Amino acid sequence: MADQPAAIIPAATVVVMRDRPSGAPELLMLERSAAMSFAGGALVFPGGRVDPGDRALAEVGGADDPEDAAARIAAVREAIEEAGIALALDPMPDAAVLGEMRAALHGGMPLGEALERVGAGLALDRLVPFARWLPLGVPHRIFDTRFYLARAPEGAAPSVDATENSRLFWATASDVLEEADAGRATIIFPTRRNLERLALFGSFNDAVADARAHPVRTITPHVEVRDGVEHLCIPDDLGYPVTAERLTRVRRA
Repeated sequence: MADQPAAIIPAATVVVMRDRPSGAPELLMLERSAAMSFAGGALVFPGGRVDPGDRALAEVGGADDPEDAAARIAAVREAIEEAGIALALDPMPDAAVLGEMRAALHGGMPLGEALERVGAGLALDRLVPFARWLPLGVPHRIFDTRFYLARAPEGAAPSVDATENSRLFWATASDVLEEADAGRATIIFPTRRNLERLALFGSFNDAVADARAHPVRTITPHVEVRDGVEHLCIPDDLGYPVTAERLTRVRRA
């Protein structure tokens, strides 16, 4: 029997940014636990798969694009679960309420129920679509991941969940790339390309302006032979300053 094509898993990632009085904005980064089967030990943005509860909540809201709404909801939920940070909630919960929500979500409670319990709603327009990546032909699970930008709330104090992730920190995109280039950190191909793009921006508003200036088109990296060497490539019209990397240097999972 021929191998069955791998199922494509809808997912969402959120790039949480905080401006500084001077210099480039900082991004919230997580280090995946080394034992994780996908991207173990790599630096990533908060995110994960879209759950049935996310889809159900999107349907209740009557969104024009329920798939996009479900992904935004997943991004909000994952930010709470993985980093203990509240994005796109109205009203914004205080630290104690957020802690209760996080514990409930870790216990399996759907986000809709957790929101109802604390009397909060969603303000999904605070998440700005940035990119969408769908790698194919890879030996691991295939994720169709929507990337969103979000401004870090004032006074946010994120904390690692110590299960899927082992470390959490703020850093500029350039600093993360420098750590990876020096061999002190690991990043997979989509994260590297997005960090290179994010390194172009001097503020959250700059990033939003760039996101709105480029259409969000699904990016599926492909292999091209250039000067006799295989490169993993992406389109050159979506705002990315680097669109090809030698395949032998790429980490894809």
